[in-house]
Amino acid sequence: MVRTFTGRAVLVTAATAVVSVIVTALVALPIAVRSADHAARADLSEKSALAVELLTSERAAARTRIVNRLRDDGIAVYLVRRGAADRPGLPARVVGRIAAGEDVDARGVVDGRAVLISGRPLTGNDAGVVLTRAAGSGTAARVLGGVWIALLAGLAGGVVAGALLAHFIARPLRQAALAAKQLSAGDRSVRLPVRPPAEAAELATALNQLGAALQRSEGREREFLLSVSHELRTPLATIRGYAEALADGVVTADGAGRIMLGEADRLERLISDLLVLSRLEAADLPVQMVAVDLADLVGSAAEAWAPRCAPDGPRLSTELPDGPVMVGTDPGRLRQVVDGLAENALRVLPSGAPLVFAVRAGERGGVVEIRDGGPGFTDEDLAVAFQRGALQQRYRHERATGSGLGLALAARLVERLEGTIEAAHAPEGGAMFRITLPFAT
Repeated sequence: MVRTFTGRAVLVTAATAVVSVIVTALVALPIAVRSADHAARADLSEKSALAVELLTSERAAARTRIVNRLRDDGIAVYLVRRGAADRPGLPARVVGRIAAGEDVDARGVVDGRAVLISGRPLTGNDAGVVLTRAAGSGTAARVLGGVWIALLAGLAGGVVAGALLAHFIARPLRQAALAAKQLSAGDRSVRLPVRPPAEAAELATALNQLGAALQRSEGREREFLLSVSHELRTPLATIRGYAEALADGVVTADGAGRIMLGEADRLERLISDLLVLSRLEAADLPVQMVAVDLADLVGSAAEAWAPRCAPDGPRLSTELPDGPVMVGTDPGRLRQVVDGLAENALRVLPSGAPLVFAVRAGERGGVVEIRDGGPGFTDEDLAVAFQRGALQQRYRHERATGSGLGLALAARLVERLEGTIEAAHAPEGGAMFRITLPFAT
């Protein structure tokens, strides 16, 4: 069994060449035989006509020389006089037709051999001349004999063509395999030259794009890990500091306990977000899809968040339709997304800034919008809003930020709920997050 691409290419091209030779020979053989037969018939007919003319005009010695010359060419000559041939073997029907004054151009059997027969009548006495020649001219044997030479030539050409084809095709494959090994070994800088043919160029382009994507992904992963490490280190440092202060009797237990409890809650939320996000990426987070009224769910969420906004917080308002907007979703997971977006907004909203919970029926499904009048995002921010830690890395020293996981978690949850989420500029001047979920069926 041929296991290499080069061996298979050589085998296929050689087999193709051999089959082509055989098919060509099979097609050419009957054509060549018919052509040779036709030429032999024409030559024999022409000689029989010439023999008739000579035999009727020449002397006896000349006629003898003509007959001998024809016999030397492998042509048997029969003279028909008074309705009978001068020697036995000629078919009776041929003799009869000559005696009747008809031309003869046919195949027949003479002395047990297949022959071509051409006859012409002579004037008077029921006479004529009949020439015969063996029908087996050797054409078929010559064609079949030449097939072996063609087969060997085709086989040699197929091997050479297959080797050249395999060389030019396998070279980009070997380069791609080497590049893949380098990528798997951790070298993200490897790139392949994009050269024809088109298929090899597509493969090189795809590997180059893969290398670039891995490079970007690992860069974001490193930034994310640095960000998470910082988020973990900060509460741990606070807890450690207060624990040491408690041990030294510098602070009271009540004050230190409240601060340490808050930092522990922060750690718990971060670890919980990490676990949920990892389960989402592994498609291991269960969801229970049921018919849900978005207006009712978002209205309940607004009521729950109202105490967080009063009396000196943002101005919370709702935009809810008069009737229900039924979608198919998991209400618990959707409420988790809405709460996460609201918490992100409250973290940066100044007192008196608007915070809007809105619901409407869109063309593709039910729509939930969380809008605010906070500092908002730039166009560049919107492009990376749902990447883990991207915004946290940008604004960690400018405004209050979370763990950097919230928006990535919201995006993956909405995707798992078979919906879409997008970030945009809110008409209130801040950020807007729009969630679209399919209608309930």
